[in-house]
Amino acid sequence: MTKKTRKNPSQRLVGPWPKKETIKTSSSSLKVSPKPQNEPQTMDELLAQTKSFSLGVKKGEMLEGTIISKSSKEVLIDINKKSFGIIANWELSQVKDYIDSLKIGDKIVAQVVNPENDAGYIVLSVRKTSSEQRWVILSDKQKSGEDIEVVGLEVAKGGILVEWQTLRGFIPGTQLDSSFSSNPSLLIGKKIKVKVLEVDKAVNRLVVSQKAATLGISPSVLKEKLDKIKPNDVLKGKIAGIAPFGIFVDFDGIEGLVHISEIAWEKVENPSTLFKIGDNVEVLVLDVNKEESKLNLSIKRLTPDPWKNILDRYPPDSIVAGKVVRVAPFGIFVNLETGIEGLIHISKVPAGFEPKGGESVECIVEKIDSAKRKISLTVVPKEKPVGYR
Repeated sequence: MTKKTRKNPSQRLVGPWPKKETIKTSSSSLKVSPKPQNEPQTMDELLAQTKSFSLGVKKGEMLEGTIISKSSKEVLIDINKKSFGIIANWELSQVKDYIDSLKIGDKIVAQVVNPENDAGYIVLSVRKTSSEQRWVILSDKQKSGEDIEVVGLEVAKGGILVEWQTLRGFIPGTQLDSSFSSNPSLLIGKKIKVKVLEVDKAVNRLVVSQKAATLGISPSVLKEKLDKIKPNDVLKGKIAGIAPFGIFVDFDGIEGLVHISEIAWEKVENPSTLFKIGDNVEVLVLDVNKEESKLNLSIKRLTPDPWKNILDRYPPDSIVAGKVVRVAPFGIFVNLETGIEGLIHISKVPAGFEPKGGESVECIVEKIDSAKRKISLTVVPKEKPVGYR
């Protein structure tokens, strides 16, 4: 067996070594290796070369990151720094609705509250940025026509105030579902599905529609349908709601109102005695309000106006017969025909004349005001007046 010879340790080093520059230490000259051309000469150049590296964060700084973990107690965010950012439990309760709308992988902008806590995380706040982001979300919802859920706060003039993720909004009375139009207070404290009609962050304006969400029609589609409807059009629809002030009629996702004064030529006390939900009805379009997405309709105008040529049928001083329909403190109303009522003023009611509702009476036409649609009546005297010849 041949005995191996141990090599000199110095032989393990591999060359060749780079040549070093000779430095002469004479007092007359000093030669050094030339500086690299890209070596920074100033602090600005140094910062420019290191700008891609994380140098820490400062309190108040705004950062963008990606959600990597989410729980009821904390949200972890990758902000491309030396450590993760964290939204702590104490703030989550204040921005719960906003955080609930986010998912892992979503981008988020947050503000540094503490550059490093005891666990080494960067503590972040989204209260300021979440407000900005909420307006962006609302704008997107408006464009897409997607529903959002708001909570009813209080009844206000012309509608109801609502809240969405701490932002205040408004549902106009015309945009309430017909079942709540007469009593919007029923929505207070309740969750309401709506569609976004208007978003204006500059003036803090948010207008939403419960009606559009109920009918399942986006504001843009609603506008297209309204553009096709003109005044004096005759439409067929179904009664979607009944209120003390009128009935709501649905036309394939578009809803209009027949005011109680436009239901019939005669006075209507209670629309629910004449209609029920689901009834088919034909109406005349009086007005198309595109700003409020509202139709004003009439049923009575599809029938002849009984006041037309009224003087031909009821000339002054003529004797007419009618039925008492109601007795008021200021007089007695008498129905002469469908849509035509006259009034016996209290000053013209003779002593002892106390007719009841439905009772037939004979009257004299005293005066007719066609413009105001009023007929003044007097009672046909039973006895000859004193001094009558």
